[in-house]
Amino acid sequence: MRPSSPRPATNHLLDSLPCRERDLLVASSETVELVFGDVLVAPDAPISHVYFPLTGFISLIASLDDGQRMEVAMAGSEGMFGVSLILGVEASPLLALVQGSGSALRIPGASFLGLLEQSPFLQLLLKRYLHVLMTQLARSAACTHFHQVEARLARWLLMTQDRTYSERLHLTHEFLAMMLGVRRAGITLAAMALQARGLIHYHRGDITVVNRAGLIAASCGCYVADRELYARLLEGPA
Repeated sequence: MRPSSPRPATNHLLDSLPCRERDLLVASSETVELVFGDVLVAPDAPISHVYFPLTGFISLIASLDDGQRMEVAMAGSEGMFGVSLILGVEASPLLALVQGSGSALRIPGASFLGLLEQSPFLQLLLKRYLHVLMTQLARSAACTHFHQVEARLARWLLMTQDRTYSERLHLTHEFLAMMLGVRRAGITLAAMALQARGLIHYHRGDITVVNRAGLIAASCGCYVADRELYARLLEGPA
């Protein structure tokens, strides 16, 4: 088991900025608490603020007309919410829901757009982040259609662990079923299979990642592909 790491109160995108641009952005922001279950933006509602999570994370959820929901992306300390503003799109097509309590830097949308005009490196970085996000959205759609629930569950647990910095996750069957777009019975079978392989321990909504390396091997290739794309475009030289 990988030992737990303390949550870093930082955001990797902001850490990549030159000092001048980072200082401008931080000076225009306020630190807010992300409370589990809070809706930051409803579907088709205007994006009034941009969020750079520090220790919490936000789920981006697609909602259908019949009420069905499924998570299609996450934004934690590796990213941000509100990037569509750089395209001139002011409304969010997705539900932005806090799924990991913590803190974030929040900036009014108008102030954010003003900062972009003064911050060429921030513009470049967020265009790359938008490309990464779009690729992940496309991959998630294909993953949902082609990959088995067990592999998808392993991928989702790894993605959540990456943003919570903990082996221990509290996730009910109902929540997991909504996030992965499957029935509860499918989640039960997938969780039992991962537990039987000694990769996780699951009891009454509490999941502990016991063997992270094994969980990566059990996940579909989408998890590693997403991390490699992020590293190539956002952790290397711009």
